[in-house]
Amino acid sequence: MKTRGGKNIYGYPIGILMLETRFPRIPGDMGNASTWDFPVLYKIVKTATPDAVVRKGDPRLLDLFVQAARELEKDGVRAITTNCGFLAMFHKEMVSAVNIPVFTSSLMQVPLVYHMLKPTQKVGIITVHAKSLSKKHLSSVGADTVPHVIMGTEGEEEFTKALLNDKLELDVEKSKYEMVKVSEQMILEYPEVGAIVLECTNMPPYAADIQEEIGLPVFDIYTLVTFVYHAVVRKRFSGIM
Repeated sequence: MKTRGGKNIYGYPIGILMLETRFPRIPGDMGNASTWDFPVLYKIVKTATPDAVVRKGDPRLLDLFVQAARELEKDGVRAITTNCGFLAMFHKEMVSAVNIPVFTSSLMQVPLVYHMLKPTQKVGIITVHAKSLSKKHLSSVGADTVPHVIMGTEGEEEFTKALLNDKLELDVEKSKYEMVKVSEQMILEYPEVGAIVLECTNMPPYAADIQEEIGLPVFDIYTLVTFVYHAVVRKRFSGIM
């Protein structure tokens, strides 16, 4: 068998474009490498802070993300994602910039999830900042025409403030409480919600707690990255015939 080189590193099928942050990343968080059952390759996009991406939606960051995506492609990853659901605003441009799959946001799952539900049901979207999640974000990934409801955690005391203000400390238990609280509120106000998609890539650590309380399917960036990984790294099957 012969194989071909040309790169410095190998074995990283998924590339992750990271915001420049300092807040803690606990297990389950996209930026914690122990979250994944397979190797990932991180690339930090300098000056792309949570505030610049989420609250400001700074269009000047596009070129930086495109360049970083091209660098990950050159490094040999098989697919590229990002660690902020709000980067859906750059989805079309980033897909066009490289020759491998790009999935910028967990919001890409919204149409898929909706088609799993009854026609009378809706997809619930929980986001780190509902006031900033616009139709542009949703339309960039085909989620704008899907029946949905949106709730954010910005009205709570801990989670959103710790992330968007890039604090050095995070109260994990308080954040978990807030996630469950917002989820329960969504189901109470919108009983037609049949499944939830977590927009924020820092929310997967709390997905099991949310599901335990509301009893519905919960999708997030973890489910999406795992899905894509198994498409770009196919398993060979063996067994008894």
